[in-house]
This record gives sequence, structure tokens and C-alpha cells, in this order.
Amino acid sequence: MTSDSRAPRLRRIVRRTGLIALALGVAALGGAVIWAANPMPAEPEPLAAVAADPSLTVIDGDGVIVLDPAEPSGVGLVFLPGARVAPAAYESKLSALADDGITVVIAEVPLNFAILETRDLDTLTASAPAVDTWYLGGHSLGGVRACQYAADSLHRVAGLVLFGSYCASDLSDSGLDVLSLAGENDGLSTAEKIADAADLLPADTEFVEIPGATHAQFGDYGTQPGDGEATTTDAEVRAAIAASIAAFLPSAR
Repeated sequence: MTSDSRAPRLRRIVRRTGLIALALGVAALGGAVIWAANPMPAEPEPLAAVAADPSLTVIDGDGVIVLDPAEPSGVGLVFLPGARVAPAAYESKLSALADDGITVVIAEVPLNFAILETRDLDTLTASAPAVDTWYLGGHSLGGVRACQYAADSLHRVAGLVLFGSYCASDLSDSGLDVLSLAGENDGLSTAEKIADAADLLPADTEFVEIPGATHAQFGDYGTQPGDGEATTTDAEVRAAIAASIAAFLPSAR
């Protein structure tokens, strides 16, 4: 066989190999998108309890979930969910803040990954125009994104609240008030990981460890692979979150 006769055959092989590789890449990307778009869902019982709570109104729309307290204090928290966790899974834990008049805005993020959220902070807060003092917060990867928002919005936020999370952005000289809540039995955002990143936070950051709590107990979406074993109840974690934030926020003191 001459080189001239082999050339078309080689081109067909190369073209076929390229098409196969492209098809595999598209399939992998499609699978990843489907995986990301199907988050760990909110447990129904805590959601039902929030819906029945007379101390707040839940407004779901415009890419956010707003927990609007009956007696708002003018202080609000923009909260970013953990990776592949349904935003509604945080309603119950965060609804405890309504007793102190804190308005909560939970962002519904692209493909359930907060790191992909690109909306301006003003867009996220637009659903709660009565709030004049804003804090940022987030769970796990949502906390990482909250740190980035804080770094870009120092003049617009008063502080930061982290749930089982830590920063990748340097906020050490930001002057922000920061509260870092950790679970004693968190198998994902471990105490060591939080300690290793502590130098990125202001020196006066408040670190609180919730005894017996796991990573997944900062929300209500069941268990999570790689997490530790809970030795406390969801109700106790909810109460600990509310007490810690109430002691941290000036409006609740």
C-alpha cells in the first residue's frame, strides 16, 4: 500500500477518534451537569415546621428564599448554601434567627454550586429593602464564596458568618466582624482545616465549636458521604446556631 493510499485511511481514523473523544467529553459534561443539578434535597419535616411558624414569612422567588421575621430588626444575613445542597435545606436552621428579628436571604445558586454565583450583592439583597445592615454567611463551599463576596464588598457588609467553612480569600485586615461555627464531629470541614485557614480571618474572629455536630447538621438534608457521626440532635444544633449568632450580632445583644 502506497503512502498516498494510506493517507485517507489515517485521516478517517483520526477523525473517528476525535469524534469518539468529543462524544465522551460531552457525555461526561452532561453527566456532571445532571449530577450538579440534582442536589441533596431538604428534609420535609423541618420545612413543614418553618411553614407553620407564625414568627416569619417565607418568600421564594427571584433566585432567593427570604425568611422575613414578623418584627424585623433591620439586620439581614445573605446565606450561600453548601455544594449540591438544596437552598431550602437551610430554612429550618436559619429560621431560628427570626426570634431576634434577623432577615435571612438564602441564595439559589447556579447548578447548586455557590462558587458559580456571580450576581452582585445588591441583587441578592434587593428582596429585603427594609434591611440596612447586612452580614454574609455560608456553609462549606458557600462559606468560601461568602468570603469572596465579603472581600469585594467591604463597604457594604458588617461581617461574616461561616458554617463548617473557612476562607480562601485574605480578610485578615478587613476589619469585618467574623463568626466561625464548627461541628465537633465534622468530617469534611475538620477542625484542622479551619485552624489552618484561620490566619486569613481577622485576629478577633470568634470561633465556636458545636459539641457533637457534623457537617450536614448545619442544614437539614440527611447524611453526607465523608462526614462524621452526630452525637447531638438537629434541634440542639439549631439552638446552638441561634444562640451563637444572637450573641454575635450587635442588634441581638
